[in-house]
Amino acid sequence: MQKAWAFLHWDFFTSVSVGPLFGHLLARRFLRWRRENGNDGRWRILELGAHDGSLANDILQAVAALDPAAHATLEYAIAEPLDTLRTCQQKALRAHGAGVRWVADAAALASNPLPGIAFGNELLDALPCHLVTRQHGCWHESGVAPASQNPKSLAWCDLGPATGALAAAAARIDATHLPDGYHTEVRTNYTALHTTLACVLKGGMVLWFDYGFARPEYYDPARINGTLRTFSRHVAGGDPLAAPGRADITAHVDFTAVAEDAAQAGFALAAFQNQGAWLTREARGWLADMESSPDVAAIRQFQTLTHPAHLGARFHAIELVIPGPATASEADFHRCGLQMNSTLSLS
Repeated sequence: MQKAWAFLHWDFFTSVSVGPLFGHLLARRFLRWRRENGNDGRWRILELGAHDGSLANDILQAVAALDPAAHATLEYAIAEPLDTLRTCQQKALRAHGAGVRWVADAAALASNPLPGIAFGNELLDALPCHLVTRQHGCWHESGVAPASQNPKSLAWCDLGPATGALAAAAARIDATHLPDGYHTEVRTNYTALHTTLACVLKGGMVLWFDYGFARPEYYDPARINGTLRTFSRHVAGGDPLAAPGRADITAHVDFTAVAEDAAQAGFALAAFQNQGAWLTREARGWLADMESSPDVAAIRQFQTLTHPAHLGARFHAIELVIPGPATASEADFHRCGLQMNSTLSLS
């Protein structure tokens, strides 16, 4: 149990690691959504990728302090398929009692959809991805096989031209200026994820925090080796086959694909900003309170979360709402690599 907890916090420094302010500001956003949508009955917050439960605890404490009535009608659900992590989360959240619910799969909540929010912090980058390489003007998928020189080791192999959903997803990349040998990642699972969340929420919002780019920046000709990396004890590595199972594997997020694929499930873009801008927007009331009674430790947390040299520019926040229409500004559409038509829908 202790070893699992240590692994979660050893490889990454995340927004949650900074302190409870991140969860406090998320709670403010969730409560603002509830007020704006006139919901005064049962509602749901669904967290995916809850790790050790620290963020859930910070959010629940903030909701209880900011709006006790909203807290009393809240179902905080955590989708966690791993028994070890679920046990860790239950230990961290036991003070919240029956207000927290666990399911192995978010789809289990579809039998009782509620208005609310589904969210994840650094979840999308951990979703499985396909590796593709540009060869003779088309995309080939890369696979893994025993190395010819040493069958006990692994090596990349060519699986041939991409087909099906992978070919369709890769076709959205503007490959005009990409050279042969250009190696990158493509995900095909965003639509399925958002289709599940659309069934879980009886109207609501999905919020993702992660590192990545809009498609034009992601598939830049200079990024010839893609973004696939490993992390172990805060050290980044470039070869995920070097020590399989001993390091966390991650790849950046194509936020244009997230928005496009979520639209297939009925979601519309509401906001896309770097984390610094998003948190600053949500912190207006909190910052006003700080003027009369400054909390130096909390202000330092805010600086770490929002400053471009720290986490503010490295991470992005994307909000998706269902039902639509999209409410994102023209600037947010542009940042997300999308065009905006007269109905503020994806075009």
